[in-house]
Amino acid sequence: MWYVAQVATGQEERTLDLIHRHIGVGDGSVLEECFIPRFRTKKHLRGRWETVEKPLFPGYLIAITRSAEDLERALRTVPAFTKLLGNDDVFIPLADGDIAWLDAFTQQDHRVVDMSEGVIEGDEIKITSGPLMNHVGWIKKIDRHKRLAYLEMQMFGRTIETKVGLEIIRKS
Repeated sequence: MWYVAQVATGQEERTLDLIHRHIGVGDGSVLEECFIPRFRTKKHLRGRWETVEKPLFPGYLIAITRSAEDLERALRTVPAFTKLLGNDDVFIPLADGDIAWLDAFTQQDHRVVDMSEGVIEGDEIKITSGPLMNHVGWIKKIDRHKRLAYLEMQMFGRTIETKVGLEIIRKS
């Protein structure tokens, strides 16, 4: 089952490293996979545009395990804030649709949503390549200068806002 673990925002990478060191992943571990969902975008650094990866859901990791209770106990050994999401001491796994979304846009061992490309014709956005193809309805706002699309979608049982990389090639 897939679960969401809350961690300190901005400390995702450090916490993931601590989880890997203290709990481990794979054979014999309570964790089958643990990752930070990321998105790829471009950022203007030192006078040129460079590809960077940023957390898709800041402050959250995804943990795949057979036993949420065993994972919760193991997370107590990690010297950083980690908390499995749930209600009344019952850990709630990710919905099948959320898992399908993450699996559709990322791959195991490379959980990164690639950058999309598109054009703006009049008031209409047309995505020409990338994961946002056929999902224009998720886009609430575009920041052409930062090369970002701000999305609103259903995830984790609620409506969330996130951002992904979007390069607008031309506007007419």
